[in-house]
Amino acid sequence: MSNITPDTTALVTAAPAASGRDRGWRSWPLIRQVRQSVGLQRVMLIVGLAMVAFFVILAVFAPLIAPYDFNALSGPGGDFGSRQAPSAAHPFGTTVAGYDVLSRVVYGSRTALLVIVIAVLSSIFVGSLLGLISGYLGGWVDRVMVVIADAIYAFPSLLLAIVMSIMISGGQSDLWGGIWSASLSITVVFIPQYLRVVRSEVIRVKAEAFVESARVVGASHWRIMFQHVFRNSTRSLPLVFTLNASEAILTLAGLGFLGFGIEPNSAAEWGYDLNKAVADVTTGIWWTSLWPGLAIVLIVMGLTLTGESLNDLADPRLRSRRRVKAGSGKVAATSVGARGADEGSER
Repeated sequence: MSNITPDTTALVTAAPAASGRDRGWRSWPLIRQVRQSVGLQRVMLIVGLAMVAFFVILAVFAPLIAPYDFNALSGPGGDFGSRQAPSAAHPFGTTVAGYDVLSRVVYGSRTALLVIVIAVLSSIFVGSLLGLISGYLGGWVDRVMVVIADAIYAFPSLLLAIVMSIMISGGQSDLWGGIWSASLSITVVFIPQYLRVVRSEVIRVKAEAFVESARVVGASHWRIMFQHVFRNSTRSLPLVFTLNASEAILTLAGLGFLGFGIEPNSAAEWGYDLNKAVADVTTGIWWTSLWPGLAIVLIVMGLTLTGESLNDLADPRLRSRRRVKAGSGKVAATSVGARGADEGSER
């Protein structure tokens, strides 16, 4: 105790406060997962998050990043021209209709982000609510909902999205009409997935002891459903969200490629641009199809890497394996140090 100086005492007493402050931001979502990951898993998660963040920045700051508007056909130097090769004025070239490819790609990220937010969040809300009701009530209500969900899930997702898009908007629409029609058609595709996920969790949670205790003390069914069961049945939804977001991008691109998306003068959409670039590939004009296709590949890859990494981190078996591997070096070092101390004492 005589070796402890006042400065050392100050450092010791300040250490818990600093760790408490760090624990705040370190426990934020995604940051906590990054800190839990190790090795290749961490690389995959960071790369996926960086790719998703890149497209989110493009979507938010599209008017500042894009050199022209998404439907502009002319600029200060005159008309853009059709199928112009990449140049200083048009780094990604122009399309067959005379649009700037770079501007279309940048604004297309905004359309994709809006569709993801509306479609996936809507499907989470509706699917989770139906899954809660189905799993908690059980009986004939559960059987009817499961049969309907299986019937919807049996249809090919893109075919069902096409049918819903035609029913909602007739196949094509303006900016918000097209976004809402595409989002709602994708929502119908995703609702059965969230219903099944939440239903299975609700069936498991409602059999727990704390739910039975709530019934014994006289809690109402609504309170038990939302305060006890539902809050403990949605932990896997963020993982399903990231995986379904990539599928939403592909479904939106498929709708646009087949001509059931958004009109080109209403919003930029990567699937539509790929459709118009099909004829250019055979004539050696590569820039009209390369950049929209690369944007789809990159954002889907980013979302997939993020979702798969989060799914692995949520698996307790994989977490325990990583802890054993990460802690094996520390255990070995501790045992070596202890052995050295024993040898020193024997001397």
